[in-house]
Amino acid sequence: MPNALQLKADYKKYTLDFKFDAGTSRGVLKTKDSYFIKVYRPEYPNVIGTGEAGPLPKLSMDDLPQIEEVLKDYIEKFSQQRIQWSEKGILEFARAFFDDQHPSIRFAFETALLDLYNGGQKKILENDFYQNNSPIPINGLIWMGDYGFMESQIEKKLSDGFSCIKMKIGAIHFEREFELLEKIRKRFTADDITLRVDANGAFPVEEAMGKLEKLAELDLHSIEQPIKAGQWKEMGHLCQKSPVPIALDEELIGVTTLEKRKQLLDNIHPPYIILKPTLLGGIGDTREWISLAEERGIGWWMTSALESNIGLNSIAQLTSSFQTKMPQGLGTGQLYHNNIPSPLKISKGEIFYDKNTQWGDWQ
Repeated sequence: MPNALQLKADYKKYTLDFKFDAGTSRGVLKTKDSYFIKVYRPEYPNVIGTGEAGPLPKLSMDDLPQIEEVLKDYIEKFSQQRIQWSEKGILEFARAFFDDQHPSIRFAFETALLDLYNGGQKKILENDFYQNNSPIPINGLIWMGDYGFMESQIEKKLSDGFSCIKMKIGAIHFEREFELLEKIRKRFTADDITLRVDANGAFPVEEAMGKLEKLAELDLHSIEQPIKAGQWKEMGHLCQKSPVPIALDEELIGVTTLEKRKQLLDNIHPPYIILKPTLLGGIGDTREWISLAEERGIGWWMTSALESNIGLNSIAQLTSSFQTKMPQGLGTGQLYHNNIPSPLKISKGEIFYDKNTQWGDWQ
C-alpha cells in the first residue's frame, strides 16, 4: 500500500422521512436531508468508503442553503490532494483541508476515508462494537409533543427495557412535563431508571435556578443545556449552584480552537459535556474535547444528531473506542421510514452491531 494516495469522491443527497413529527425547541421536523459521501481509488472503483454529512437544521454551522455547492467545491479540490494513508494521516488531512465552519462535511469525509482505509466494510476505527459484537447502553429518547404523545413514548421505552430515559422538555407547560417525570419516578427509583432531561436552552436565566431546584425533587441524573448557549458567566454560576448536574450541549457548537475550548471548560466547568461529532467537527475534534474534559474531571457521553444509520454507525464505533459504560444517546436509528437497512440493532436499551445482517444500498 503506498504511503500517500490520490482519491476520488462523490456525494448523493438523501432525504430521510420521520415516522412522526419530531418536536424540538427549534421547531418540528418531518424530513431531514443528509449527503452521503463516497471515496474510492480510481483503479478500484468498486471498493468505496462511505460517510454522512447530516447537518442539523437551525443548529449546525453548515446548515446552509448552498451546501451542495460547498460539497461540489470540496470534491473537486479533494481529487487533487494526496493523503498520507494511515489513521493519523487521514485525521490530520481532514482537520487541515475542511474548514471549521463545515463540521458535518469534515466528519463525513473522515469516516469515508477511514472506512476505505479499513477495506470499505463499514469499519471506521478499532473498537469492540464492530469487531466483537459488544453492545453499547443507550438512553431512550422522549420527543417533545403534547402530554399524551410524550406519555405514550415513555410507556413504550419502559416496556422495551430501557433503564435510562431522556426527555426533551420546554414544549409544553413545565408543570405538565414535571408531572410526566414524576410518574416515572413514583414507579421506579433512581437505582431502577436513570432520568435525564434536555431543555435545549429553553429556560430563561432568571427562572432557571427555580426550575432546577424543582427538578431536583425527581433525583435526575442530569439536565442538558438549561439556558441558551453563549452565556458563560450565567451558565458557570448554574453549574456551581444547581442541585441537578448540568451537561453542556449547544454550548460547544462553534467553539473550534483548542484555546477557546479550554477557556469554555475552565470558565463554566460543567459536570458533563455532550458530544455530537456531526456538530463539533468530527472524530479528531471530538477526541480533543474528550481529552480536555477528562483532564478537568468532566464527564461526557456521545449523542447522534439525527443521522441515518451510516452516520450512527460511525458515532457508535467512535464511542466504543473509548470503553465507556455510561448510557449514550445513540437511539436515533429507529426514527425514519426510509433509513438505510443496516446491522445496527437495538434491544433492551442497548445498541449492537449484528454481523449476520447486511447493509442496504443507498446509491
